[in-house]
Amino acid sequence: MIRVGVIGFGLAGRVFHAPLISSVDGLQLAAVVERSTNFAAERYPGIAVYRTVEEMLADTSLDLIVVASPSGTHFDVARQVIAAGKNLVVDKPVATSSAEIAQLIALAKERGVMLVPFHNRRWDADSLTVQKLVHEGAVGRLVSVESRMDRWNPGATRRQWKNDPAQGGGILLDLGTHLIYLALVLFGKPLGVSAEVDRERDGDGADDAFTIRLRYDRLRVTLGSNMLSAVQPPRFVLRGTQGGFRKSGLDPQEAALSKITRIDSPEWGQEPREQWGTLSVQKDGVLVNEIVETIPGNYRRFYEGLRDALLRHSEPPVPAVEAWRAARIAEWAQQSSAERREIACDWSGEPA
Repeated sequence: MIRVGVIGFGLAGRVFHAPLISSVDGLQLAAVVERSTNFAAERYPGIAVYRTVEEMLADTSLDLIVVASPSGTHFDVARQVIAAGKNLVVDKPVATSSAEIAQLIALAKERGVMLVPFHNRRWDADSLTVQKLVHEGAVGRLVSVESRMDRWNPGATRRQWKNDPAQGGGILLDLGTHLIYLALVLFGKPLGVSAEVDRERDGDGADDAFTIRLRYDRLRVTLGSNMLSAVQPPRFVLRGTQGGFRKSGLDPQEAALSKITRIDSPEWGQEPREQWGTLSVQKDGVLVNEIVETIPGNYRRFYEGLRDALLRHSEPPVPAVEAWRAARIAEWAQQSSAERREIACDWSGEPA
């Protein structure tokens, strides 16, 4: 049994990590760092509750540590965990810069521990469906892909760090990291990045809107997100030489996880039929529309893959270098927005 400790019991720790860990055979949610409240003990009776990171790292019975604290603390906390010789998962973003992520990768390699970024959106229902369609060549040769995660939230966030770029706040490092990572999974490293990163809401604070264009050989991928989408655009639009695909709605898992302590439903991750996407393909000179059933989402696959990697000493479900690549693209997007030009991607500094 792999005993797991979670640092932080806010949104990430409470809604995502704790229920997922509790739902995977071979993993035991054993301890939580919760500085002042006792919500973890109420939801998970018998769990050890520590008030500081140092107290948790002194627990020699723990095999894996999950860093689910505010984004701006990830780098320093992850360094502590690595120094203690513990395998670790770090919620996205792993750090606020690619340079910091490279440091963590080097430290983990030197210490002989596994550093794994938590990129759960790869196992969204819509993401899995699009991955399958792309793999099958369902629309022919892809010429463009649009991937968006928009919200209606006209007021500033109540969590102060979320509104402070210096603490890892801003929509680019938050939702943007998800979108960039999925593009890397589907299409690999781009040749160029152009972007507009903005603040559309009134007041000061971090960025709350972006559009990123990733240039590949004969393919353009557009990623976008904002907080002023009262009318929601599609989640995905694929265009190809033989047709296209359009998908709206958001994966149901986050909303469901906020209400439970573990997953026990055989229907987990299933979308309602009204959210299924439409595939339009030319057949005999005529466009034919087909409703595509969404593949059920399953965030458990991240922790199942991590469990297997730890037990078999195999590759983790998300290699740490992929977090570095996503961070580089985010940095190039910021540079492109500031300089109003496309940035050619130079991948020569990639960590080994």
